[in-house]
Amino acid sequence: MSKLITNKVLQELARKLNGELFFDKLYKSIYATDASVYRMMPLAVSFPKNKDDIKTLIHFANKENVTLIPRAAGTSLAGQCVGEGIVVDVSKYFTKIIEFNKEEKTIEVQPGIIRDELNRFLEPHGLFFSPNTSTSNRCMIGGMVGNNSSGSTSIKYGVTRDKVLELQTILSDGSEVVFNTLSLENFKKKQLSVGVEGVIYKSLFNELSNPENQNEIYNQFPKESIHRRNTGYAIDAFLDKSSPDGLHDELNVAKLLCGSEGTLAFTTAIKLQLDVLPPKKEVMVVAHFTSVQKSLEATVIAMKHNLYSCELLDKTILDCTKNNREQLKNRFFIEGDPEAVLMLEVRAETKVETEQLANALIKDLEHCNLGYAFPKLYGSDIKKAMELRKAGLGLLGNMVGDAKAVACIEDTAVDLVDLPNYISEFTTIMDNYQQKAVYYAHAGAGEIHLRPILNLKKQDDVGLFRAITTETAKLVKKYKGSFSGEHGDGIVRGEFLPLMIGNKNYELLKRIKQAFDPNNVFNKGKIVDAYPMDKSLRYKTDRKEPEIKTLMDFSDSEGLLRATEKCNGSGDCRKLPNAGGAMCPSYRATRNEKDTTRARANALREFLTNSNQENKFNNKALKTVFDLCLSCKACASECPSNVDVASFKAEFLYQYQKQNPPSLRTKMLANNVRYNKMGSMFPNITNALLNSKIVKNVLGVAEQRSIPKLAQKTFRKWYKHNQNTYKNKTFNNGELYLFIDEFTNYYDVQIGIDTFELLTELGYKVHIVEHEESGRSYISKGFLDEAKIVANKNVSIFNNIVTKNTPLVGIEPSAILSFRDEYLRLTDTKDNAQKIARFTFTIEEFVKNEILKGNIRANHFTKVPQVVKIHAHCHQKALSSTEPTFSMLNLPENYSVSVINSGCCGMAGSFGYEKEHYNVSMQVGEDTLFPKIRKMEASVIVAASGTSCRHQVFDGTKRIAEHPVSILRKALL
Repeated sequence: MSKLITNKVLQELARKLNGELFFDKLYKSIYATDASVYRMMPLAVSFPKNKDDIKTLIHFANKENVTLIPRAAGTSLAGQCVGEGIVVDVSKYFTKIIEFNKEEKTIEVQPGIIRDELNRFLEPHGLFFSPNTSTSNRCMIGGMVGNNSSGSTSIKYGVTRDKVLELQTILSDGSEVVFNTLSLENFKKKQLSVGVEGVIYKSLFNELSNPENQNEIYNQFPKESIHRRNTGYAIDAFLDKSSPDGLHDELNVAKLLCGSEGTLAFTTAIKLQLDVLPPKKEVMVVAHFTSVQKSLEATVIAMKHNLYSCELLDKTILDCTKNNREQLKNRFFIEGDPEAVLMLEVRAETKVETEQLANALIKDLEHCNLGYAFPKLYGSDIKKAMELRKAGLGLLGNMVGDAKAVACIEDTAVDLVDLPNYISEFTTIMDNYQQKAVYYAHAGAGEIHLRPILNLKKQDDVGLFRAITTETAKLVKKYKGSFSGEHGDGIVRGEFLPLMIGNKNYELLKRIKQAFDPNNVFNKGKIVDAYPMDKSLRYKTDRKEPEIKTLMDFSDSEGLLRATEKCNGSGDCRKLPNAGGAMCPSYRATRNEKDTTRARANALREFLTNSNQENKFNNKALKTVFDLCLSCKACASECPSNVDVASFKAEFLYQYQKQNPPSLRTKMLANNVRYNKMGSMFPNITNALLNSKIVKNVLGVAEQRSIPKLAQKTFRKWYKHNQNTYKNKTFNNGELYLFIDEFTNYYDVQIGIDTFELLTELGYKVHIVEHEESGRSYISKGFLDEAKIVANKNVSIFNNIVTKNTPLVGIEPSAILSFRDEYLRLTDTKDNAQKIARFTFTIEEFVKNEILKGNIRANHFTKVPQVVKIHAHCHQKALSSTEPTFSMLNLPENYSVSVINSGCCGMAGSFGYEKEHYNVSMQVGEDTLFPKIRKMEASVIVAASGTSCRHQVFDGTKRIAEHPVSILRKALL
């Protein structure tokens, strides 16, 4: 920037915008990172609402000599979305479908619409937008156009550039221009247009009709046979050797803008050509290999079989799945310990034909002695396998320590016939650097995502970062390949363009950029005049990393700071409710990047790394970014890198509250067991007081909420008076210890009784001992000293009595699962805690296990038909599974049971009761859960194991949800 832009100037800009403009430290820190490599602080972050906002920003950028950095989902890998200008984020407001034409198979959309959301709209019409990236459940069409995205389907359907028909844009002078297909004659006439539009057409025609330039392009650009080529601007797409002018008869500047990374114009609408949905019958053959090289040789053979996808996963990726709760379930098809697998998909109209295609493929590979196992996958198993493949990038973030699989050469593409030799030579390069790279992704397209494993905190490895990139670029050039296949040039590869396409072509690109954008308004430093690849990195090299002392044990990630650094920006936390799962509920409600898992990890890492304060947690900006975290734990399983922000939040609150004493409400909620114990002496008075308007106002509780009522008698009192009734029972099925959590003891007493009676009637001896509360409220409110005391006491109490034959069973998921999660970070006797954790189960898990053993059978229960819909607790989904609940409630013969695809309910313990969080809490519920429950027949039973979930369901829908154990107890004969 040529001059200092003050906050006063930015405030004036904010007043002119309909959308939002942020220029505080928090937003800057969140938007300062792209993937795991670059860090450049933006001047401000804008969320424009309409085209007028874009024009205002362009006018400001021209006047103040700053650049605009267009951004959709922010999952680019090459540094496209970082810079020192104004980030212009279209993901919040530019999300509409503008026009759909089923007959012509076209659709016009705004750039912020998500690829999978678009295809959900199109599916009933038998159509889809075919480019399919691994980030398809959160990546946006604007970003796909900016990078010319390809994905796993490109071998069959082509890349984004092939589908773009028209772009509505705003140019660097603020003029609105539509780029679409023109005849060569009309293209020439466009040179007479006024303003920048005329300059663009004149420049493009003069440059690209020049025979000398044409020859240089043919000689230096990647082979035409490589359909994944995204090196520089796509000027080669305009040329036709058979034409007198050397140009195609029809030309479309939109094809040039596709892959231009927002450096030429700002796109506000995109018209796409759609494809008919592929045949529904599919088989995936997963070929297993003893080496990556063998898998590449097999790729050349396999691609002769009309595949719909051909994806590679190497051993590094496969091994990362072993440490990920979600993806561990999806590696069921792996046989032995392969060095690589190929995921080969065939499709046809009939099952018989599809089987024939799969068998012919396997036979061909076996004939060539390529592969040692060929399992075939069908139906939902294919989806699970592809989810594992899509998680590849995020899984790499799971590497413990400072060495990471670094994105620098991960986007190279060569002709398929060159692939085995290219990878063989590349492996030699890696061997020379004593490197074992990661190999995965689009083998069938000649593009393997290659990643060296480097520690960019060390200057020596930063040197390797450049050296490996440079040597690989030369190798790609040797094979006349594309250094950028689908991820773009960005910062990491931009400076290599003169090598890749020749100096003359590079100067031509610079002249094109000048014609479009003389003042560098759009994304300065990308593609032409690129920033150096090894500057503006996230870390200062060879610095002494700050030592962050924490109460919770983060040694599994080598400390809290490195736990935050596992976030590599893949953006899985930005998927919307229709994509399934629960992560991240607050983002789904607000659509603000600030409220993503990624933002919380980025912000915490930024302040822990760069703050000069003695207590690095003592920061109001961090308090803001953690405020809407519901501690749902979804990120602990759904994030491929297992970035557990709920644990981060607990530690942050603990450290923050050392300098910022918690409020009265926070103290009361954290110590709720103590107050419940007192209140339970006079439950009617307590309940009346807590639900009064005055007390709610004093405590900061939302007036709309009904405070849970204390039971007339605690469960422990009931047990004391009734335990002798069960002494003479016969217990043929074994013994267990029942954990009486604080919610069951004081509020949900009947559920505790139902659990005790169900287990006793089924022949189990239920032991109930004196133990501490779970500590859940202490953990959620950051009272970790108190939580540690509770954890240590409970571990001590259960250490010598909980075994394989006498397990610990709990009713409330958030309480009992703390034994398998937070206690492992809190207790002083970790070995004992781990031993107890192995034999600790939710009631649903215990019942399911006993069903499998044959100890609990259907003949114990009613045969009366009943429909049951399950809403699972977030901790249950993250740390256990919904499947045990499903199995348990399916035991009665005529029960029809299904799981609601509902995400988080939004209550999250005390979160939904707090006045300032009420609206977000209810919006989370409205995203999926509430509408689905409202549509249910009155006779349908809603099952919810979480006490918070049951209260939220009632407040949001006036339906009473029941704990699964109570439902089963009522079904008992």
